[in-house]
Amino acid sequence: MATIVSGFLVPHDPIMFVAPDAPAKDIADKAWGAYETCAVHLADLDVDTVIIIGNDHYMLFGTTCLPQYCIATGDLDGPLDQMPGLKRQLIPNDEALATHIATHGHADGFDWAVARSFTTDHSFSIPFQKIVQRASEIKGKEIKAIPVYLASAVDPFLSMQRSQQLGQAIAKAVKAFKGDERIAVIGSGGISHWVGTKESGTVNEDFDREILAYCLSLDEASIMALSDERILSEGGNGAMELRNFVCAMAAVEADSSELIEYQPVPEWVTGLGFVELKKNPTKS
Repeated sequence: MATIVSGFLVPHDPIMFVAPDAPAKDIADKAWGAYETCAVHLADLDVDTVIIIGNDHYMLFGTTCLPQYCIATGDLDGPLDQMPGLKRQLIPNDEALATHIATHGHADGFDWAVARSFTTDHSFSIPFQKIVQRASEIKGKEIKAIPVYLASAVDPFLSMQRSQQLGQAIAKAVKAFKGDERIAVIGSGGISHWVGTKESGTVNEDFDREILAYCLSLDEASIMALSDERILSEGGNGAMELRNFVCAMAAVEADSSELIEYQPVPEWVTGLGFVELKKNPTKS
């Protein structure tokens, strides 16, 4: 069977690419270096495929159709919103595993929306290019990637409970896959940031550190207990992406975790947190 061996919780901040020199160099270096650390650790894990759990920003989906959760099972490229240092390219999808996850879910009470041809946005492509593709270069082997998109950026939002259940369903499907692939999961998003509002540029370090503490103690329940009203008030509309974290944590079923980096960067309008979700190799 396939096995989920590790995971990461990382940001997907496009302002890092648009204005790379906005913060002080030492702060910027720590943030970019955190992506490199994740890539090195991913390469060491010798994974075959990474499932990246992100969210649309009203670019790929919109008022005509806004799925609660969607998986790409076919041809893949992106990002649609390319920018300096993040160019659009073909992406190697693990079509067999992605199709299996959708099919397994349909048989088990999860009505996946399925995209048989898909273009990602930056929530997938930033961690793909900075972590997965970079790990491929370090390892000298192709690592495939599967996009999973949750409704965690614009309403109607996927519930926290369903986000956790979806992560559990992904884990269950991977275990049922007839193959020996090693899988990692990335939860892409957050932490505090306000998108398109007058508060944009605000970072709530206290909120961020509270969330990181929950991630480091593998306390999904405390994240799930946060009301949408509190998240919007203290973390901003961008922090609704915590659903991506909950889904990834539920999928990985980690035994321990490690803080790789945290930097509150108003110049990049986001609290940037990087966490590795670790599994005991004897259980993998």
